[in-house]
Amino acid sequence: MEGPGESGSVRGELALWAARTPLHEAARRGEARQLRRLIESGACVNALTFDSITPLHEASLRGQAQCVQLLLDAGAQVDARNIDGSTPLCDACASGSVECARLLLARGASVNPPLFTASPLHEACMNGANVNAAKLHETALHHAAKVRNVDLVELLVEFGGNIYARDNRGKKPSDYTWSSSPTAKCFEFYEKTPLSLLQLCRVSVRRAAGRRGLRQLPKLQLPPRLIQYLSYD
Repeated sequence: MEGPGESGSVRGELALWAARTPLHEAARRGEARQLRRLIESGACVNALTFDSITPLHEASLRGQAQCVQLLLDAGAQVDARNIDGSTPLCDACASGSVECARLLLARGASVNPPLFTASPLHEACMNGANVNAAKLHETALHHAAKVRNVDLVELLVEFGGNIYARDNRGKKPSDYTWSSSPTAKCFEFYEKTPLSLLQLCRVSVRRAAGRRGLRQLPKLQLPPRLIQYLSYD
């Protein structure tokens, strides 16, 4: 329950440990109107299932871009981890949704999240899980490579994705592509052609600003074209 003095925005930042909620179902099905009504009625956008899945995970995995936008606007945690260590960005890439991935990245989703370290709660939940099915340490690029989506690979690299990141099996994203496939050729290009200094500066500025800083970019006394460039508009 909401304590004295807590606002709806604060409540939205709190993650509640619960079973699946109507918010999860609306996000999964892409029912934007129902999702909006639930949010306006005070539903917690960061509610967790027993597998640490948030409504944003659900919407991202199903490629429900409108729902992703609504949840982000309501304060959904963009880098929330589920029991496997996957973020909504990972799920958006697993679904092959470039639109959802772009929305998450624009809101500051980490394209190179730190290696997942399970909390005691996660460890307890994973004790009975199939170890071979765990996806710990996979990045969004690994997921994009697995679905062979060149547009996603290019988008993630443009936002600073590390093409050399290793998953828990010691594999790079390119290891999940077929030789001579368009996706493999895309990775090969980026391995031979580093990002431009201009692009590296954009990625560095966004990383230094953080998610809160990115929301303030339009308010800065900067040339509109520079703000658009930093915002990927």
